[in-house]
Amino acid sequence: MILAAGRGERMRPLTDHTPKPLLEAGGKALIVRHLEKLAASGFSRIVVNHAHLGERIEAAVGDGRRWGLRILYSPESRALETAGGIRNALDLISSPVFAVVNADVFSEYDYAGLAAAAESLCNGPVLAHLVLVDNPPQHPGGDFALQGERVRTEGRPMFTFSGLGAYRSELFAPLIAGEKRPLAPLLRAQMDLDRVSGEHFGGWWTDVGTPDRLRDLDDRLRRKDDS
Repeated sequence: MILAAGRGERMRPLTDHTPKPLLEAGGKALIVRHLEKLAASGFSRIVVNHAHLGERIEAAVGDGRRWGLRILYSPESRALETAGGIRNALDLISSPVFAVVNADVFSEYDYAGLAAAAESLCNGPVLAHLVLVDNPPQHPGGDFALQGERVRTEGRPMFTFSGLGAYRSELFAPLIAGEKRPLAPLLRAQMDLDRVSGEHFGGWWTDVGTPDRLRDLDDRLRRKDDS
């Protein structure tokens, strides 16, 4: 699943007429970069949720045939936040385990790792697997700690959740479809039960949350392409 329902308030005025997943960096829309990587890593069925200007996402991305994918859409009349958006799309996901990617991040993380993480959740008590990254300047305190292969609410060092993860559907099934629900409280409750695993990715990752960060990413990608 690709989470693409955010309004992108910090990106305004860019997002007044263009949904954030369709903003381009290095000459390519953010969501297209995810679709290419997912297809290359063996994924075939993708669910995309959307709210703000969602019809433009559907028009630009289509059914996914050009990437060898089948893309389904989960429209939201109002953004339901991460957990709410996933719960609302469970019928379309129709799988007990699945990967989730935030549309508004960029990274060099290999999405084959998400496929492997989802597969690992098929058995055992773990309900979620998170990819954690070094804390960016705008989020110095981080989100979670990593102790061995388990993610904790506290500890040292703290890392930032990358927006990349894998989940078992039963984590979201108790929620009410159509209800607005954030993901972090749901994860924290499971961390206390030792049911969230994780890994640290130390490579290139950025949360494309502001026009300045988008410009920085665009410049860096263009320099990389020219080298």
